[in-house]
Amino acid sequence: MNVIVVFDKCFKNVLMCKRTKEPYLGMYNLVGGKIEKENDGLNEAYRELEEETNIKKKDIDLVYFMKLTYINWNKELEVYYGLLKNDVELIEEVNKLEWV
Repeated sequence: MNVIVVFDKCFKNVLMCKRTKEPYLGMYNLVGGKIEKENDGLNEAYRELEEETNIKKKDIDLVYFMKLTYINWNKELEVYYGLLKNDVELIEEVNKLEWV
């Protein structure tokens, strides 16, 4: 899995999703999702970001920050971050998007 921390151009706000369904209905979450095994993590981060927000690779340079391993659940979480280079019209896939 991955999560992507997106900062606005002024480095003052972070893009968050507000969950519209369970689990965690109404709670804030970072953008992200599942990594397809046949693809590398960075490309998957860009794919998820574009699917969920309409932010394209030309709009942001993502940096691989860290990987967390959850031993008990046999899961790994890759964390990326980036600062927007361009103004972007956000398009919500499922969850509401908010700058916080």
